[in-house]
Amino acid sequence: MSETMQAAVLHAPGDIRVEQVPVPVPGPGEALVRVAACGVCGSDIPRMLRAGAYHFPIICGHEFSGHVVRLGDRLAATGRVREGDLVTVPPLIPCHACAPCSQGHFSLCKDYSYFGSRRNGAYAQYVTVPDENLMVLPADLDPRAAAMLDPAAIALHALWRTRMRGGKRVAVVGAGPIGLFAVQWAKLAGAAEVLVVEVNEQKAAMATEAGATHTATSAAAAADAVGEGYDVVIESAGVPATVEQAVGLAARHGEAVFIGIPHDPVVLPKATFSSFLRREVTLHGAWNSFSAPFPGEEWRVAAKGLSSGDLAWKFMITHELGLDALPETMAGLGERSIFSSKVLFLPNEE
Repeated sequence: MSETMQAAVLHAPGDIRVEQVPVPVPGPGEALVRVAACGVCGSDIPRMLRAGAYHFPIICGHEFSGHVVRLGDRLAATGRVREGDLVTVPPLIPCHACAPCSQGHFSLCKDYSYFGSRRNGAYAQYVTVPDENLMVLPADLDPRAAAMLDPAAIALHALWRTRMRGGKRVAVVGAGPIGLFAVQWAKLAGAAEVLVVEVNEQKAAMATEAGATHTATSAAAAADAVGEGYDVVIESAGVPATVEQAVGLAARHGEAVFIGIPHDPVVLPKATFSSFLRREVTLHGAWNSFSAPFPGEEWRVAAKGLSSGDLAWKFMITHELGLDALPETMAGLGERSIFSSKVLFLPNEE
């Protein structure tokens, strides 16, 4: 193995350089993973182009899978993980010392580390991963599917924040990968119908492929579809207008759960707020995807869904690229000049 590797290094917001860097050395309780695929999360775009990370330089990328190529001494002695294993990597590294961690609420950890924002991630050929974050998967699972476990688990975590039961009416706002997985989880949970609100016609078509019973591509169409409202509303777009829309879609005693991260102030107009009060709607926040035992049932159930074929994923992939294309692609995603659903970088593909 070479002593250097290719990586997309973020030196400052907007300053992304694909360069040769040293291959990291795993510590005693870590493994060196050869990255098979790393997906672009919506949070990567503002982080790499505008907001920045916690320190520089840093390698971003946290939705990834790969194969174990080297084990630290302590990890090797456990026999839990072996060289050649296909793994996915839950990106949060909990402290295990704070009150939320002691209660098994790892998504709420107060002193966590995180791949791609607080430590080097997987827009690189290799990455070191602590033992706890190595989730071994069936060898015959497509590594591209394994790299999509994070958005699948996030969608499931959000649905589990609600009282979802069979026969419920569900609305999903936003048809990115998380929204598309949310549609599938809702259908698997027995939803009577699933409306997807998505202004982009191509993404709305993907929602139909995911199993949506109907779609709305405008605010007017969504308003026409409300009727008595939806029992469960999942907001995955993270835009102030869609947050308001999600609240307004909820039925009496309905629930709205919010996954998307707005980058502008969110204001609920008086009429929307009044409706939320009068309908006694419950609003939930959903953050990450982790529970006890780490990384959580969300990850284990999602892995089974991808392995069994219950969760479809190939139709979401719009790009499979090498690392050389990352700076230009990230800029295009930020400018919205590129249509995309799931963008995957394959750092070790020729």
